Amino acid sequence: MPQRELHCVVVTPEKAVLDEAADFVAMPMFDGELGVLPGRAPLIGRLGCGELRLRRGMEVRRFFIDGGFVQVRANTVTILTARAQRAEEIDVNAVSQALHAALAPAPTPQAHEEQFKAQQRARAQLRVARHRHEQADHR
Repeated sequence: MPQRELHCVVVTPEKAVLDEAADFVAMPMFDGELGVLPGRAPLIGRLGCGELRLRRGMEVRRFFIDGGFVQVRANTVTILTARAQRAEEIDVNAVSQALHAALAPAPTPQAHEEQFKAQQRARAQLRVARHRHEQADHR
């Protein structure tokens, strides 16, 4: 009989952020979003920055992840990322300030590229925080 749940592990250079079971996992890939159900064929992929969602029953947990790599193998989703943050830990005011700072004119093309990445990161964090609040409002 096939296994009906996934095991999701999220690791940053500092610590293991998550290690738990889920029915479904969705993550931001470099070129889109990937949803994983039990029985998924093995894969290794490059992550983008954005929202990681884990569903178990009716509960959905949300995290911001900042790029990295994912491996799916034997109903285990392993995510290696530079940074992972629970949606409820995102400081919306601090992220909004970071986005505002990243919108300032850049003095060099290299600085412009860094500012563009900072804008993407801040916008992704704000989306994760907003989705969490929308989910809480529907309860």
